[in-house]
Amino acid sequence: MSAHASDKFVYHEPGLQHQFDDMKQQEESVSIGMWMFLVQEIMFFGGLFTAYLVFRSRYPMAFAAGSNHLNAFWGGLNTLVLIVSSLTMALTVYYAQKSNRTMQVVMIVLTMIFGATFLGVKAIEYSDKYNDGLVPVTGLNKVVKEDPGAHHEAPKPCWEVEHGAAAAEHHVVNPRGEFLWTDCSLAKLAEKENFLTPTERIGYYSNGELDGNKFRDKVRIFYFIYFVMTGLHALHMIVGLGLMAWLLWTAYKGNYTAEYYMPVEMSGLYWHFVDIVWIFLFPLLYLLGRHFMH
Repeated sequence: MSAHASDKFVYHEPGLQHQFDDMKQQEESVSIGMWMFLVQEIMFFGGLFTAYLVFRSRYPMAFAAGSNHLNAFWGGLNTLVLIVSSLTMALTVYYAQKSNRTMQVVMIVLTMIFGATFLGVKAIEYSDKYNDGLVPVTGLNKVVKEDPGAHHEAPKPCWEVEHGAAAAEHHVVNPRGEFLWTDCSLAKLAEKENFLTPTERIGYYSNGELDGNKFRDKVRIFYFIYFVMTGLHALHMIVGLGLMAWLLWTAYKGNYTAEYYMPVEMSGLYWHFVDIVWIFLFPLLYLLGRHFMH
């Protein structure tokens, strides 16, 4: 047999691509590539976290007011869901290393269910913000026309206006779908207790009086950051679900064994990164400043 013909029978390890000499070189290259990708993702989210910290340090009471309107139960539930999804993702890698195809498929399906649950909860939260007029972009909130038969009371100072569940019982007119925020009671409380910083006294006041419109604009900054950060995180989760769908199909075909499981491990790194980002988002957006309400 000629040397050229015998080349067809050279053994290649499962999953080894032609541009690599052996599996060790391939695994090192893939690992370095994934970590470089994750580092740039950290830099990307790091800029958003920096913006949050800068504005929160300048207007802590406005950010606390916005944070207190978020539903900590939904945020906590999503945190639990993602922590459990990290466990199922880690078990997927474990069973790939054990060449257990059935358990790989089961763990991937569970991971996808938890990811979809997370997105479902975010949809509920976003829907609540839409109905309450808390989307910071004019025109993206629920449009409510004026009801001629509704009872209209004289306007109250913003620190006496009810907000949230109590205010929902009243007819709130919003014909242009604008950002609605009428509660500056937290700023008034902070003024009474002498908690306001010099920057806040400039940012919230007009002619020495607490200005509800100026306070609303600072709360609006919080919601801009909230929607940008959680929206981008949700987008990463959608990408992760697409990755899991591909992984499910290839795992079902039996592609991953103890000799070759690098795609499962790299997909797990991405999934864990998305989970870790949420671990930081939850306390920063949902919990910090909540103690002021007590």
